[in-house]
Amino acid sequence: MFIQIALAIHQPLDYTFIFAEVGDIMSKQRILLVDDHEVVRLGLKALLDRHPNFEVVGEASSAREALEQVANLLPNVVVMDIRLPGTSGIEACEEIIQYYPETKVIMLTSYAEDEMLFSAIRAGASGYILKQIASEDLIRALEAVGRGEALLDPAVTQRVFQEVRKAVKEEEASAFAHLSQQEKHVLLLVSEGRTNREIAKALFLGEGTVRNYVSSILSKLGVNNRAEAAAYAVEHNLKEYIQN
Repeated sequence: MFIQIALAIHQPLDYTFIFAEVGDIMSKQRILLVDDHEVVRLGLKALLDRHPNFEVVGEASSAREALEQVANLLPNVVVMDIRLPGTSGIEACEEIIQYYPETKVIMLTSYAEDEMLFSAIRAGASGYILKQIASEDLIRALEAVGRGEALLDPAVTQRVFQEVRKAVKEEEASAFAHLSQQEKHVLLLVSEGRTNREIAKALFLGEGTVRNYVSSILSKLGVNNRAEAAAYAVEHNLKEYIQN
C-alpha cells in the first residue's frame, strides 16, 4: 500500500519506513485460541487484538479443530484450555508438539490441579496459566513464551518445586535402597575417611567383619574402591538416610 501511494505521486520511497513496517508485521506473534467456551475466546481475542505484537489468526472449540487449525495456520503460540470436549487439551498439546515442534503451547485452566499440571509439563507445554490471571500478566506470559521461555502461573510454581524436591529425595533414597542399615553406617564412616580399624571400633564390630561389609558395599554400588564409594555417598547425601 505504501509503495503504491509513493509511485502514484512520483515521490522517492522511504525505504526505512517500509522496512520498519514489514519488520513490525513479521515480528507479530501468530496466536491460536482454543477453548470450548466462546465467551472466553472472545475475551482473549479482544485483549490480544489491542496489543500490537499479537495477531489472533484463528480460534477452535475442540482439540480436533485445534489440530486442524495448527496444520493450516502454523501459529507461533497456541493458548489452549486444558479441559476440552472429547480429546483433552493435554493430548492435543502432545500431538502439536510432536508434529509442529516450533509451535509453543500455553495451557489455560480454571483450577490448579497437580495431576493436570504435571501432565501438561510432560506433554511439552511451554506454559501453564490459570484463567484468573491478570491481563498484563497474560501479555507478559505470551511474550515470554514467544522468546522461547517456559513459565508457570505463580499460584502453581511452589507445587512444582515441591514435586521436584520430592523426586530428588526419592532418587537419592533409591541410591541406597539395596544397602542394609549397617552397610549404610559403614559407608558413612568410609565417606568420612575412617579406616577399617576405626570403623570397627566405632560400630563395635570385628575388623574382618568391616572388611566384608566394605566389599559388599563396593559390589552393590558398582564402584571400584573406597574413594569412589565415599564420593557416591557424598553425592547422594547419605547422611540424610541414616537411621540413628
